[in-house]
Amino acid sequence: MEFPFDINQLFSERISILDQTLVAGRKSTGRPDLQAHIATVIDELGRASAKAQQLTAPITSASKLQTQKHQLYLVKDGESSGGRGVVVGFLKVGYKKLFLLDRQGVHVEAEPLCVLDFYVAENLQRNGYGLELFNFMLQHKNLEPVLMAYDRPSPKFLSFLAKHYCLTQSVPQVNNFVVFEGFFLNRAAAQLRKVPPKKPDGEIKPYSLMEREAVRQEQKSLPWPFAPPHSPQRSVASQCSHSLSVGCSPSRAPPRVAQTSSPGCNRNQSPQSPLGNRCRARRTSSQQGLVARCNLYSRHMDTRAVGLLDRHSPGTGSSCFHLFLHPRRTA
Repeated sequence: MEFPFDINQLFSERISILDQTLVAGRKSTGRPDLQAHIATVIDELGRASAKAQQLTAPITSASKLQTQKHQLYLVKDGESSGGRGVVVGFLKVGYKKLFLLDRQGVHVEAEPLCVLDFYVAENLQRNGYGLELFNFMLQHKNLEPVLMAYDRPSPKFLSFLAKHYCLTQSVPQVNNFVVFEGFFLNRAAAQLRKVPPKKPDGEIKPYSLMEREAVRQEQKSLPWPFAPPHSPQRSVASQCSHSLSVGCSPSRAPPRVAQTSSPGCNRNQSPQSPLGNRCRARRTSSQQGLVARCNLYSRHMDTRAVGLLDRHSPGTGSSCFHLFLHPRRTA
């Protein structure tokens, strides 16, 4: 794959290793222009690989490589294109946590090194570039191909593994990864962990009446910040009523008749407040005074005393006096 810039200036080695930094060798360190060219190469290789595998979107790009802990091995041919070099292909690998099935159908949790994308240009295939690239990766990772997992390998890649590494017997999996028989035999026991079977769900038993009453008493004994929430419509004056509390059944007691408030008193005051007591005492004393004044009249009182009382008791008091005086005067 040819590019309008010099490939040998970007990649000094025949096989370069790229990671999140998009730096290939010392030449591209601190060079934003060279890193931009490297990103262009990775994007073009990813699109070509997706087209060859008939994928709807590329799975390899410079932005994805910068956000994931993967490694990309890139091979070039430095003598082609008039000494400017061409890019032949790439291999992307990375560790992934997988839940796999062995031959007995037991779920096994593992985190192997996975081959995520592998591509060689169509016009340069069958020239040994793919085998050279794959062997370089195995030597760099010090790993055997049977201990790796392969993400959605194409038929060409499966035939490549069978021809060069004798990997033919695969273990069926429920995901898109392919592993071979030696994956479970040659791997150390410390790197494989069997997933414990799921416990069966037990029968859910309802609370007994004694347990409900114990929970209710415990909730009542809690202080205010830790008490269970009540209905938002509940007012402060009705906190003594337990008909709306959480966990309690509705009270069947007859509703309490609301007491009428005297004029001049606040209706929001509770019946036990000192202000309400003073209002009731004042109202009672005024009523008793009116009754006493009405009872003062007798047959022995003269009209002068009646006039003095009428002068000091305006309003309703005078009507009361006349009510009692008129019959007696007539008599």
